[in-house]
Amino acid sequence: QVQLVESGGGLVQPGGSLRLSCAASGFIFSSYAMSWYRQAPGKEREFIATITGTGGIISYADSVKGRFTISRDNAKNTVYLQMNSLKPEDTAVYFCSARIGVRQWGQGTQVTVSS
Repeated sequence: QVQLVESGGGLVQPGGSLRLSCAASGFIFSSYAMSWYRQAPGKEREFIATITGTGGIISYADSVKGRFTISRDNAKNTVYLQMNSLKPEDTAVYFCSARIGVRQWGQGTQVTVSS
């Protein structure tokens, strides 16, 4: 079955960086676009970034453009989210996702940006 497992979250000071990883299994990874979403307390889940199967097309939410970078390694079945210049408002649970029939989600990883 499809499994998406995020890692790399944690506590970081404003202006710091983190790299999230999402290890995928149970499907042909290179055939599917992969996305990152986040959900802050009391807010709806929001789109952050997406990358096509070959990595040729990438798009970002305006709120993270220029600070976050999505990438993938199809040999490792892993998608990454490099987050730089982090702000307190980036605090959220971050999820990776793929639409395989229905949209599939990982369990999420907590990112807290605080001094």
